[in-house]
Amino acid sequence: MPIVRDLVQCYQSSLVEQIRAQGHVLRLPGLEIRLAHEFGFCDGVQRAIEIAYATCRVFAGRRIWLIGEIIHNPEVNAQLDAQGLLHLPWNTDGSGYEHLTPEDVVIIPAFGISVPLRRLLEERGVQLVDSTCGNVIKVWQRVRSYADRGITSIIHGKVRHEESMATASQSRGADGKGHFLVIFSEPEAEMLADYIRGHGDKESFLAHFSKCCSQGFDPDAHLREIGMANQTTMLKGETSRIQQMLREAVVARDGDDSRFHAFDTICGATQNRQQALLDLLEQPLDTMFIIGGYNSSNTTHLAQISALRHPTFFVRDADCLLDELRVRAYDAARREESEQDLPPEAADLQRVWRVGITAGASCPANIIEGVIRRLATLRGISL
Repeated sequence: MPIVRDLVQCYQSSLVEQIRAQGHVLRLPGLEIRLAHEFGFCDGVQRAIEIAYATCRVFAGRRIWLIGEIIHNPEVNAQLDAQGLLHLPWNTDGSGYEHLTPEDVVIIPAFGISVPLRRLLEERGVQLVDSTCGNVIKVWQRVRSYADRGITSIIHGKVRHEESMATASQSRGADGKGHFLVIFSEPEAEMLADYIRGHGDKESFLAHFSKCCSQGFDPDAHLREIGMANQTTMLKGETSRIQQMLREAVVARDGDDSRFHAFDTICGATQNRQQALLDLLEQPLDTMFIIGGYNSSNTTHLAQISALRHPTFFVRDADCLLDELRVRAYDAARREESEQDLPPEAADLQRVWRVGITAGASCPANIIEGVIRRLATLRGISL
């Protein structure tokens, strides 16, 4: 496969742009499709992909390695693999990197990598190409500043997500003595808030968070002053509630919030897509389709938001729409894909099926077009 030089042609869609231009609505006989006003590729994802393709051009003839996945989208990753990219495991200790030489080129993905892993790569003298998202770097700057001031970083994120692990390593600070705690949910935030208030049991607290905190973490010493940060793709509303919960706990303990620090580190593109979805859900809809990679955090959160309001199907691409009755969709809670029944409106040709569509920040427009065309085909319409 030749190197793709025109990403507009490869990943964008004239059909999607046409729907945008006509008010984000496509009206067809028996089918109405409404697109969210913000969806799909964000600037950081676009930049990462452009960097990866440019690397393939500039360093043609050399071994080019990608750490993990450039983004969480299977089609984009498969097309990059077709360029001959080799893969290194995303980890924090450098296992599997022993064979690298100074002649190798290594691409850092959009999520970034841990501090120890970057040091190892620099020591090996490889040619590094960094596609880390600018919004992720802003979070790193925040947690490093916390560490410099002796403040423990409380990271709202998924503890095994690449971005959260990279941010956690940054929160150790320049001297490696900083501390962090990763919390995933409001119930975990409540456990933390109780401990800050003095109501928790140290042994059970450490048992619960043993895999979510820095080495040597002592809640009695390291929760005296805390600073909030985020995996950039978390739910904004949930992050806001967690911040307020922890702020109130510090105030209850200290009498003021001078030892609580917070900075909004949710990515702007993530916020915009979540708000656009909330606006879309106010429209009259029968069914929602969320499109994107199943391991995409921001896409998963869109599916969670949507499922509270309408029958929602989280699909990877058009092939997931099997026929007018069935769809193969992902259940984020169970972490599995399964065949599911579409609502009755999908097969009722006597009425208009009203469908809403949005997509995660790592989903290209051509995938969205494929789903739209498949929906039309299921209603007997040719686009």
